[in-house]
Amino acid sequence: MALLEVKNLGISFGGLRAVNEFHLTIEKGRLYGLIGPNGAGKTTIFNLLTGVYQPNEGIILLDGENIVGKKTIEINKAGIARTFQNIRLFQDMSVLDNVKAGLHNEFRYSALEGIFRLPKYFKMEKAMDEKAMELLSVFDLDKEADALASNLPYGKQRKLEITRALATKPKLLLLDEPAAGMNPNETKELMETIRFIRDEFDMTVLLIEHDMKLVSGICEELTVLNFGEVLAEGNAAKVLNDPEVIKAYLGE
Repeated sequence: MALLEVKNLGISFGGLRAVNEFHLTIEKGRLYGLIGPNGAGKTTIFNLLTGVYQPNEGIILLDGENIVGKKTIEINKAGIARTFQNIRLFQDMSVLDNVKAGLHNEFRYSALEGIFRLPKYFKMEKAMDEKAMELLSVFDLDKEADALASNLPYGKQRKLEITRALATKPKLLLLDEPAAGMNPNETKELMETIRFIRDEFDMTVLLIEHDMKLVSGICEELTVLNFGEVLAEGNAAKVLNDPEVIKAYLGE
């Protein structure tokens, strides 16, 4: 059974068809890319997968369970986490606390236990600190644990956002243009990080990306969107050499 199966997904905004009969199948452990020209509907797809938008029709199966109609937090608990093209961190919180915010699926205590600092509060906080530091060390961010997220260089902010997403223990990680704003060295490091995440965390990754070097260097399979519809799909190398893809995506 595929980890993610999307069938006939569609949504309209004010009479404008943004996504039409979209379909996608991703097997566990794959590095999958979603590409297309600006306005093709890529981020709309991510918003549909994470419950930000509700589709007008279609189904989204995660491990066989239809998640259409669920709230974003419910979908996160079911196993989908994401990052954003414009990095979204708690800028006035520490690096450590940003990651701890992502641990809510694993560590919990009641409001009463938190307000009155009951024993379970301290137990959970200690466990969260240890788990967060473990994740930060994996991505070489542990030395910045006490720094404000806003004080990190851009590339490390991107890594922190990914680390926080992984803290929710997802089955599927959605990366929305993770290389946006990065220089070539940062992009190369990002590619290594994504491969590491797939291999070491046994993670399935779906990414939106405009950096074709990253796409061709890391994605095993691709779906190409154009005007909200699937233009091409399949093996990455084959798709990227499709004349219709070149015409639509590269403007040639």
